[in-house]
Amino acid sequence: MHLLDNTLRPYAWGSERAIADLLGREPSGGPEAELWIGAHPDSPSAVVGADGSRRGLDHLIGEDPRALLGDDVADRYDGRLPFLLKVLAAGSALSLQVHPSLEQAGAGFDAEEAAGIPADAPHRNYRDRNHKPEMIYALSPFEALCGFRPLPESVGIFTVLAAAVAPGSRSHDLLDAVSALLATGGETSLRSAFTTLLEAPAEIVRDVAAASARRAAGTGSPAEPAGAVDRDLATIAELSEQYPGDPGVLVALLLNRVSLHPGEALYLPAGNIHAYLSGLGIEVMASSDNVLRGGLTPKHVDTGELLATVVFEPLAPPSLVAEFTLLDQELYRPPFDEFQLQRILLTDPSAGPGGRSADGADDGSATSALPAGESLTPAHVPVVQNGPVVVLAVSGAVLLDTPNATLLVPRGASAFVAAGEAPLIVRPAADAHGSTDGPVLAFAVTVGDSRAL
Repeated sequence: MHLLDNTLRPYAWGSERAIADLLGREPSGGPEAELWIGAHPDSPSAVVGADGSRRGLDHLIGEDPRALLGDDVADRYDGRLPFLLKVLAAGSALSLQVHPSLEQAGAGFDAEEAAGIPADAPHRNYRDRNHKPEMIYALSPFEALCGFRPLPESVGIFTVLAAAVAPGSRSHDLLDAVSALLATGGETSLRSAFTTLLEAPAEIVRDVAAASARRAAGTGSPAEPAGAVDRDLATIAELSEQYPGDPGVLVALLLNRVSLHPGEALYLPAGNIHAYLSGLGIEVMASSDNVLRGGLTPKHVDTGELLATVVFEPLAPPSLVAEFTLLDQELYRPPFDEFQLQRILLTDPSAGPGGRSADGADDGSATSALPAGESLTPAHVPVVQNGPVVVLAVSGAVLLDTPNATLLVPRGASAFVAAGEAPLIVRPAADAHGSTDGPVLAFAVTVGDSRAL
């Protein structure tokens, strides 16, 4: 077992405090968007030795992949750790984006390599040959856009907006054309409407946003009863403030708006266009950084490649419900081979009924945001191991026990556990007085169990 030191990505959309507060450390003073935990070559975690030495987890695995990943995982994934764990904190909206399939990623990467596009070029689409299916588990209220909504819903909001702008204006013509396309239904019409909005000039986006604001204030033309489109108008206001004139503001109206409560999760397959808007969560994905953007960003947008990747089909948000085993294991298993997530909530030895401390107080942290009726797990839980495991201690310190060793993982720290170190048990780490600071929350990621899919 190895303690890890991880890379913090300071993207501009990141929250300045959420990750620091969650993991119990001082904030850096700038945006803290993503904490990467894994072996992706762009930002591999560093293995910290007892003597303070450091080496990349990717290099450690590369030296003996069969010993660290197990024969099956090493063979299936060419000697690489197949998953990447992130703590994600969105202080503002991320770009509208989609991830390619495995076949698309391989072909796109090979084509860009053959064309001699530098790996760090701003207009490069494919950073590696892998796909990037992912999931997000909400630690706080979490807002997202995810997949295309039913077309009649989109027709409704574009009809409202068409009535709110000046008749005969370029804005009116665009909104009216989009409404007509969506009303005909089908993949081709949805693709055409999406393309039309993606190419909308900035002045039209600003005009529609201004008309939407007037409509929300009650000074526009009320085409529908009050409240029927309030959420869509709020989405326009939110995104246009952050990205004025960006066509993604209008593209967003084609998508499902999703509000996750703490403890709820989504999974995102290839071709699903989405954007995280705000909130704190645990994100797990196949180990890749391939992103095709479609708006809400100053970064490169490759419209042709985007259109070739998006799946143009209305889809209900793909929620992910926990599965529970007889061993008190809480598992989130999306339909992907590369990963699954285990949430581990350990009992405070001094806790009373319902997980409250002996004085009856609730600590107010992420661990207290439990779904109604949930009870705490026992004081130790076995970790599901389908090969290697990464463990993150979120609230409180944990002990990782295997037949060969015990490792203390402090709050906010993480560890890599090789495939052969099994069974792995997680326990709360008590202080000298035998108590912990409230319930202990940790997450573990291992390779997905393809037999269960």
